[in-house]
Amino acid sequence: MIAAEYHFPRGFLWGTATAAHQVEGQNTNNTWAEWEALGHTRGRAGRACDWWAGRWKEDLDRATEGGQNAHRFSVEWSRIQPTPDQWDEEALDHYRRMARGMVERGLMPLVTLHHFTDPLWFAEHGGWEATDAPQRFARFVRKVVSALREYVSHWVTINEPNIYAALGYASGEFPPGLQDPRRAQRVLVGLLRAHAAAYHAIHEVQPEARVGYAWHYRPMQAARPRHPLDRLARRVQYNAFNMGFPTAIVTGVFRSPLGRVRLPEARGTQDFFGLNYYSADVIRFSWRRRHHLFAQRVHPPGSDLSPGGMIANRPEGLFRSLKWASQFGKPILITENGVEDEADGLRRRYLAQHLRATWQAINFNIPVKGYFHWTLVDNFEWERGWEQRFGLWALDTTSQKRSKRPSADFYAEICRANALTSEMVERYCPEAFADVFPAGDLPARIDSPSV
Repeated sequence: MIAAEYHFPRGFLWGTATAAHQVEGQNTNNTWAEWEALGHTRGRAGRACDWWAGRWKEDLDRATEGGQNAHRFSVEWSRIQPTPDQWDEEALDHYRRMARGMVERGLMPLVTLHHFTDPLWFAEHGGWEATDAPQRFARFVRKVVSALREYVSHWVTINEPNIYAALGYASGEFPPGLQDPRRAQRVLVGLLRAHAAAYHAIHEVQPEARVGYAWHYRPMQAARPRHPLDRLARRVQYNAFNMGFPTAIVTGVFRSPLGRVRLPEARGTQDFFGLNYYSADVIRFSWRRRHHLFAQRVHPPGSDLSPGGMIANRPEGLFRSLKWASQFGKPILITENGVEDEADGLRRRYLAQHLRATWQAINFNIPVKGYFHWTLVDNFEWERGWEQRFGLWALDTTSQKRSKRPSADFYAEICRANALTSEMVERYCPEAFADVFPAGDLPARIDSPSV
């Protein structure tokens, strides 16, 4: 049996990621609470993980006990600014206590300023299609950064703007439930302007801050590489979903299959690259999927699938994603990576294989600085409600009881060792051993370079 260890660079960040609406509960003032009330989700958030009532403390204790040294969380705009002209100082104090609690527990806070939810008043004002939306967002951002800057220096402006625009305005699964690709592009441009405005606002308040965004990247390949329509669908889908926003931050020009927009204020507004990766796509042309730009996303035959079939275990896609992200010349944080798996059978090999891919990227001198697993505790998964369980800890939504899954212990050992070892893999996911530690002349200890 091979005995080896993949070691990560000194100072590597190990954490989990959460989002306000998914864990806090007890909020009725944002677009997602309204979407749930209208019956568009599989169940409602309700108390969620009860973080607003204070259970964040015990969950962060679990993160610390699990060897983590960082945590990504978001603030809820509709709590902090419940109306256009009102600030809730008690809500800001709540988030200040959370950030301080993380620092006291040895967790570096990474704060997301927008994670899918909008205040109802903001949506009624036109949302991200309104011309003054970036300024309204920047005003909120200044308020939050001023309140939390004592404890926080790393900020994610917007989480997955491509997912927000595509699912809310092209496919209709997210609020407001529209199917209009041109409006989806307008929203994405609005989010890009908002990111730029937020970036500048943060640096005005906190010059030493490090600011990025979290981008959901999907490697894509044509289902039939020689078929011209599959190749065309893949190219259109890839450019529309993956490229417009990140490229505009380099060039100041937003390009998509539906046109181009000059955005000089966005150029250079990035200190690190936040990468969310879950799986890779195979693209097949479909006349029936007009609102998806005539593309159908499928998994390769025989894929190692999550129980709900949403995620295929494709660790090579993470390596390709990190290589793609390195072109932007910034430090990279893996801000989300995980799999829905209530029985916790797939999660352990998914984790081991994706961390090996991360280690490989680092050894190609790709500057990966941290990894945030999605997620710490089972939470409310948007339109899929409680049907998907991503947590290292299981949650009983009735009793609020947490139960540790084996993957929590596995991840804890990795975090404490700053390494993935053959002994860990043999114990937690022996079926993945040959993939994670392939036969060959491996040294006993395999260090990553300092990047």
